[in-house]
Amino acid sequence: MGPVAGGVRAGSGALPGQGRARITVRPGRRPVRGRTPFAVLVVVLLAAGLLGLLALNTALNEGSFELSRLQKQTTVLTDEQQGLQHQIDQSSAPDALAKRAAGLGMIPSGGMAFLDVQNGGKVLGKPGPAQDSPPVKRSTVEPWPMKQQPSPSAQQSAPAPTATAGDSVVQINPGAPAASPAASAPTGGAAR
Repeated sequence: MGPVAGGVRAGSGALPGQGRARITVRPGRRPVRGRTPFAVLVVVLLAAGLLGLLALNTALNEGSFELSRLQKQTTVLTDEQQGLQHQIDQSSAPDALAKRAAGLGMIPSGGMAFLDVQNGGKVLGKPGPAQDSPPVKRSTVEPWPMKQQPSPSAQQSAPAPTATAGDSVVQINPGAPAASPAASAPTGGAAR
């Protein structure tokens, strides 16, 4: 018989490329991979993970405290807003408005009349003048009190401010006329 494909000879049980295997043990250095770098890597990863968890926990607690503070502030501001709304409601009540109007010297109107535009301008109600009460006494207190006018001798004895180059000095005296100090001399009457 001829050779079989793949180089196997008939009758021999050996495959091509197979021969007698020789295993030898050589005494020498065994490649030692150190455990130290692996242990250091594991420790570093664990430490980094713990530090990350600590930072995350701290940030969450900080946010919790901020949320609590803001909730308290919201409660206080809501209470203040409700109190102010209550004051507005009390001040805009009809009886409070009537009291303030009476304090200002206003009087209630007489009969009221309305125009019904849809029915050709028909007048509904009977208009009447307001019932006047005795006039309110005028207050003797000046609403915008004037300052006392200084005497001319006090105006003259006051030192005038000095101006340097580039400065301009403006003296304002709202009580005295702009003409002259002699024009502002008291005339003996009460000024209003």
